[in-house]
Amino acid sequence: MFSSAVPFKNQHYSELKKNCINDKKLFEDPEFPASDASLYFRKPPPGYVQWKRPREISEDPHLFVEGISAHDLNQGVVGNCWFVAACSCLALKPHLWKKVIPDNKEQEWNPKHPEDYAGIFHFQFWLFGEWVDVVVDDRLPTISGELIYCHSTDNNEFWSALLEKAYAKLFGCYESMEGGNTGDAVVDFSGAVAETVNVEEGGYFQDQEKQDHLFEDLLKVYDRGGIISCSIKAERHEIEARMGNGLVKGHAYSVTAVKKVRLGHGLRAYFKNETIPLIRMRNPWGKTEWNGPWSDSSDEWSKVGDVERDKLGITVKDDGEFWMSFTDWCKFFSEVDVCRLINTSSISLHKTWNEVVHFGSWTKNGDPLLNRCGGCSNNKRTFLQNPQYVFDVTKETDEVLISLQQKDRKIFRKDGQGENLSIGFCVLGVEVNRKYRMHDVVTQKTVATSTYINARAVFLRYVLPQGRYIIFPTTFDPLTLGEYMIRVFTDLDSGCRELVEDKPKVRCWSSFLGYPQAVTHVYVHSAEGLQNQDSTGGADPYVIIHCEGRSVNSTIKKDTLAPEFATSGVFYRKKPRKPITVEVWNSNAVKDEFMGQVVLSGSASDTPDPQRLQLRKQGRHMADEMPGFIFVRIVTSTQLLGI
Repeated sequence: MFSSAVPFKNQHYSELKKNCINDKKLFEDPEFPASDASLYFRKPPPGYVQWKRPREISEDPHLFVEGISAHDLNQGVVGNCWFVAACSCLALKPHLWKKVIPDNKEQEWNPKHPEDYAGIFHFQFWLFGEWVDVVVDDRLPTISGELIYCHSTDNNEFWSALLEKAYAKLFGCYESMEGGNTGDAVVDFSGAVAETVNVEEGGYFQDQEKQDHLFEDLLKVYDRGGIISCSIKAERHEIEARMGNGLVKGHAYSVTAVKKVRLGHGLRAYFKNETIPLIRMRNPWGKTEWNGPWSDSSDEWSKVGDVERDKLGITVKDDGEFWMSFTDWCKFFSEVDVCRLINTSSISLHKTWNEVVHFGSWTKNGDPLLNRCGGCSNNKRTFLQNPQYVFDVTKETDEVLISLQQKDRKIFRKDGQGENLSIGFCVLGVEVNRKYRMHDVVTQKTVATSTYINARAVFLRYVLPQGRYIIFPTTFDPLTLGEYMIRVFTDLDSGCRELVEDKPKVRCWSSFLGYPQAVTHVYVHSAEGLQNQDSTGGADPYVIIHCEGRSVNSTIKKDTLAPEFATSGVFYRKKPRKPITVEVWNSNAVKDEFMGQVVLSGSASDTPDPQRLQLRKQGRHMADEMPGFIFVRIVTSTQLLGI
């Protein structure tokens, strides 16, 4: 997942630091100067701002004081609790923060060699598919000598303030970070895949089965190093309003633990093995906690033995961190951002995934055929103009993870824009031999659709049967332009690739060998009444569709005389009048057995449902044995050349 980072704005940390040391001067960043333009574009901070270096704020500055901790962080005057919550999550993951804060020991102040300090730091973020190295100087905005944005609990610790400055530089100024999504920042810290679960709309509080499943999922993500955050929905006038139970609306919390806590005392607790699902969170303010059941000093903790309590590290102080029962959490919290670190390593004890990444754009062209911004499937006339990505599920069934991310637009907030586009995607099942773009929907069907939302990323998990599929990443409205990245994760290599060609190419020998005159879709739905039986009284049938020297095979359907094939093929035909043959075979370890066939004329049969056709052994005479029926639909388009 980690790779060498690209210097942001072509600023190379090592070179800049070396030059400053040689010139005996402290670094001043020309790309993010100590000026109002780096602070805000609309709303100035509440007071006179002075930019100060850490030495001017503390006599003994450090990058870290006694290591890095989620308790180091406190939110400042800008409304970026989402970023602070993400930093709290980051602090719990050493393998991640050591990447985000590279060379952490080398960047630390060294009192033995003060001449090596150059007032320059660098941080790394995963932006739109690549790691970016961001350089900043150490001048930090203060009012009355106090840091006004993110700061540590210890006033001589500066990692969080400097990290925030580097992140603000990415988006133009500190105010551009006003309002955001914790999951987005976590992705920028890790390259993880973010999934938002709407707890309120999903009705998890009322549904114990869904609640249990969600807890097990969060527990697995937490145990495998993933990052979780959550929030409570709020109207605009309710943002950061405190509720009677101590929770804050419209506020991002970092989840710092997910545990099944053992109840009882002594040996009886181990033999009884009674547990309760609990979740621990931290308020970025560093104070204001939940005051209900399982809060710091609640009576519920008397049900837990001393050893278990010590293991959990229960503290009774207003430090912003608290426990809740998972049921109460489902009752009060509206959304949870689940950031999975997808394991793509070839050597691992846990499940590994095959990842494919593609970058693209929603673009407009004078020729509608070349448009790639058709909008969602509600826009039937333009939908198929969108980008199309084909992939294969090669197992009998496979869980597929798909993430669609648009380019972050916070950089445009200074220009009065910066709002996310409403994006989403749908997945269509297509012919197993399709290799050209779709231009009509004939036998295809939508098998999965993500939500459409104005979020930076949308995510979908779905179990798909073996076959070929196309992903359509789209904006909600047509003719909306933007850039995106799509990531597809499967158990086995899916061969995911973009479909760019509309039809077969005209080649120099096409005039001699002929060029396709029509495209035919053949869809084999099912069969019934098959007579050939194996020793168990059933059969293992499959179908083969033959057309002009090409063929498509279905998967084998085990132990049935009434198989559901749901198999389709697409054929670009030079001789549309030639017949098409659909054969049914029984799979056999020694030799496959022919069970019957139908011969189709190839002419269009555009009916909403497949036709029921009688199978023949060889089809030469009417007296041939009639072993059963097969349901087939065939549609021929003669407008191939005018796509």
